[in-house]
Amino acid sequence: MKIFFFLLFSLMFAVSVEAGTNLALFPRAAELDPAVKFWTRVYTEIDTGHGFIHDSKHLDVVYEVISLPANQNHRARDKAIKSAKDRHAQILRLLARGKRSNLSTEEERLLSLWPADVSNTTLRSAAQQLRFQQGQADKFREGLIRSGAWVPHILQTLSEQNLPAELAVLPHVESSFNPNASSHAGAVGLWQFTRSTGQRFMRIDNVVDERQDPYMATVAAVQLLERNYATLGHWPLALTAYNHGVAGMRRAIRSLKTHNIETIIERYRGRTFGFASRNFYPAFLAALDVDRNAVTYFGHLERDLPASMMIVTVPEYLDVKTLEVALNIGRATLQKYNPALREAVWTGRKYVPRNFQLRLPSAHVNSDISVMLTNIPSSERFVRQKRDRSHRVRQGDTLSGIAAQYGVRVEALVSLNRINGKHLIYVGQNIVLPTEKRGNTRTKSVTQEHIPESGEYVVRRGDSIYRITQRFGIGEPTLLRLNPLQNRHKLEIGQVLRLREKNLASPGILVVAEAKTVQIQADAGALNRTTNALNEMKHQQQKTRGELDENVLASVQVMLSADPSDYTVASDQTIEVHALETLGHYAEWLRIRTQNLRTINAMDFGEHVVSGTRLKLVFSRVTEEVFESRRLSYHQGLQEKFFNQFRIRDTHPHTVQRGESVWGLALKKYQVPVWLLRQYNPDLDLNRVSLGEHVNIPVLERVAETTG
Repeated sequence: MKIFFFLLFSLMFAVSVEAGTNLALFPRAAELDPAVKFWTRVYTEIDTGHGFIHDSKHLDVVYEVISLPANQNHRARDKAIKSAKDRHAQILRLLARGKRSNLSTEEERLLSLWPADVSNTTLRSAAQQLRFQQGQADKFREGLIRSGAWVPHILQTLSEQNLPAELAVLPHVESSFNPNASSHAGAVGLWQFTRSTGQRFMRIDNVVDERQDPYMATVAAVQLLERNYATLGHWPLALTAYNHGVAGMRRAIRSLKTHNIETIIERYRGRTFGFASRNFYPAFLAALDVDRNAVTYFGHLERDLPASMMIVTVPEYLDVKTLEVALNIGRATLQKYNPALREAVWTGRKYVPRNFQLRLPSAHVNSDISVMLTNIPSSERFVRQKRDRSHRVRQGDTLSGIAAQYGVRVEALVSLNRINGKHLIYVGQNIVLPTEKRGNTRTKSVTQEHIPESGEYVVRRGDSIYRITQRFGIGEPTLLRLNPLQNRHKLEIGQVLRLREKNLASPGILVVAEAKTVQIQADAGALNRTTNALNEMKHQQQKTRGELDENVLASVQVMLSADPSDYTVASDQTIEVHALETLGHYAEWLRIRTQNLRTINAMDFGEHVVSGTRLKLVFSRVTEEVFESRRLSYHQGLQEKFFNQFRIRDTHPHTVQRGESVWGLALKKYQVPVWLLRQYNPDLDLNRVSLGEHVNIPVLERVAETTG
């Protein structure tokens, strides 16, 4: 039966191969040919022991193939690459000064790579556009072999959603069909999902990470691709959005007023639209060509066959040892077939969760599974999961997300771990969690007060920096800047603290929602420190299993990749107002008073911002980049908290009836957050819908309902 299904789906794919790529869905304009041919060379000509020194904009200009010995460390490799790039840059600068005679052999060779009428300006720019690209031929070949195990399931999932079969080759670009792959950007699995994107469609916590399971991740990837296409309307854009985000592609479309991918690749100058995003669609076309002509490039290959397995639902919380004995299957085999279960389960620190869909090899199951599970003694069945004592921070974690994951308050984590706004949580940090004995103890609520007219506060018994910031609704960085303290953990009774600048006469209105509590929106210095720490960790985490090389053109799935909302500042220093945002948020992120924003936007006191409208900002205290980072952090925290409880399983079309409003549909009829409804209808006017208008409703499912 296994071979039958493999042959069936292979035949389906072969039919699409014979028919050729559907040019209507995946156009390949002549302007894309240089990039497609370049990536074809990367995938077929040179392996990971070699690399191209090439021009980053004109991919048909490849200067040299350099060798990277297998025993060469990163420092030696980087030095060799830099030396090659410097050598070529020196020659290009010489040619850019107009030298065209008495050329050396190497100078003539480099000049011949460019058109005969190449200008000095072009050559001068070329000296700044040198790039190294590591070969991938060996990885692509391995990916072709591995793909046999997963392509049938991918094709079936695509077919069920009426999506084109060509999308089945995308894992070549993402992970070389390696289900254990991970990248320095925090992307994981066959489809290289980041945590923030994956949480929308999969369970990702300290017990289960469905990104690691190729079957579950495939379903999620198809959902994401389907959503990208529904929003953008063109597959080249939808595929590029897999890397650059839907919001990024919508900005590109608005900026250039075109849906033409080659125009966007050539002309769009978005701040984050870098080499990987620009080349994602051409790399996909190259992978499609190579996969379909694998015999031409690699000869005959024996592709892996899909595993024959069965699925059983775990009835209660069970220790993995209990399952080993009850099913007579070794732990190594269980782990191989269930990669979504995290290390805590295999080490016994966590139970296999209730209602988990456990995969078992058919060959190992010789009797009725239901009987085997029924025979498990009641003493080995549990009604709840083992309580955590700590959480190790992973890339992408936020305090609000961690709090939601374990059902505790952010304030409790802040107090228990002595976290303050000046120092962010960091990857690898152990966050102590409230335990059964002391964990239900919550920090006392703090009554919100107005800042005194004097702008000062006298420290009382029991005060701390945290409690003072909560009482008056100001940020810790602000309080610490106004009051340089030798020891922020030691306040003296009677000590006078300044709560605002001397020239500010109004009460502190600088309020930000839950993110205010932990000050995830750090100042620029903290953000820089975090970035430097992450870059340092990137070199220290090479031991991560199957880590992708940094030169692989794999998706980095920018923060909130599946979110089509534009959180950036436009060239005229305006932003689009989104749900759950207030003037207080903007003032806090900008470090100014709300009255400043009211003045420049001609708003009356008490007037609220309206979702979907544009608001003018002033950047006298922070840069646009810092504002955007704080804004993204706020929304990431809100969305992560939500997707720790819910995930999206489908969409439901709704036709607006007489008297209905978007707010009524969201909050009453379908119980969907307005911000999420807006994401699934990015061009919908929240404040006015017409009779008969179509609205896409995301269908939500509680995580606890399926996984326990």
